Amino acid sequence: METKNIGLRGIEVADTRISNIDGEKGKLIYRGFDILDLTKNSSFEETAYLLLYDNLPTKNQLDEFNSKLIEARYIPKQMQKNMGNWRKDADPMDMLQAFVSALAGYYDEEFSNKEASYDKAINLIAKVPTIIASWQRIRNGLEIVDPDSSLSHAANFLYMMTGEKPDTEVEKIFGVCLILHADHTFNASTFTARQVASTRAHMYSAASAAIGALSGELHGGANTEVMKMLLEIGEVDKVEAWIKEKMKNNERIMGMGHAVYKTYDPRAQVLKELSRKLAEKTKDPWFDITEKVETVTISEMKKQKGRDIYPNVDLYSASIYYMLKIPMDLNTPIFAISRVAGWAAHIIEEKFAEAAPKSALYRPKAVYVGKYCGPQGC
Repeated sequence: METKNIGLRGIEVADTRISNIDGEKGKLIYRGFDILDLTKNSSFEETAYLLLYDNLPTKNQLDEFNSKLIEARYIPKQMQKNMGNWRKDADPMDMLQAFVSALAGYYDEEFSNKEASYDKAINLIAKVPTIIASWQRIRNGLEIVDPDSSLSHAANFLYMMTGEKPDTEVEKIFGVCLILHADHTFNASTFTARQVASTRAHMYSAASAAIGALSGELHGGANTEVMKMLLEIGEVDKVEAWIKEKMKNNERIMGMGHAVYKTYDPRAQVLKELSRKLAEKTKDPWFDITEKVETVTISEMKKQKGRDIYPNVDLYSASIYYMLKIPMDLNTPIFAISRVAGWAAHIIEEKFAEAAPKSALYRPKAVYVGKYCGPQGC
């Protein structure tokens, strides 16, 4: 007997007010707002507030929210000291998962009321960038750079990581990337966070579990695989032969195709233009190579398989992060810097059943396909 709906594809497991995907039209909505509008008119901080509180903030609300985020950016010095005991070649996602979980040992785990949960959410959103930037400095034998209260969420992370304040254009590009990655309905990591929250575990546990899910190459690690592909290709003139060979061998082209979108991923639309703009600034070849990968893959898929295929969020984000001089193994942790806002919103919704009453923990049914044995054997 074969199971149906492998990977829960198409199975509705809960109601949500947080985000929605229209895969046929290529639309992504955060709390009623089109992602394309948010990237043009919003900041990451404002978007995070929207995801958490279900409304865009007033000026006073945003100012207060920003102040809380800035105040919560610092992480315990003991935690940074403990990072120094790790192997310098340790996977940054393993480090991030461990130290997000460790936050529970430094801060109150109270999760019994909604207001306390918002405080935990702000703590997480503010501290995840500092954890990642601290590790980047420590593993390279550099002095830790403390947060700068004058900088935005996006600019502050780049500053803590490099020790240099980014220019306005780079800050804007990175800020838009954070908006685009902030939530995406019940993806693997978000569903993991909600599943753990359904047991009434606290927010740090749920977020830590989500980081574990995000670490896989089929989820958060996909853009790193895209960049490896681009580096292997190396030149625009080599793209066509490379793609044809891969498709001939039925190998997957990373960054192309999506489980939900049946047309162009709206996030990829924005990231493509950001990659183009950044390439004009840096004079790097990665945008041109990526665009060629897109066009050749679309053409060959139609020719060889008779099917349409489109870029997903990972195709162009890979080149953006590489041109921003971000180490490839930090691509997935940077995904977490953004997605933690969405995780926190979903954890709160799951815990307090905002969308619809729900008190049961997740307990899906499996289809047993093993042997049945008795006293005489199987």
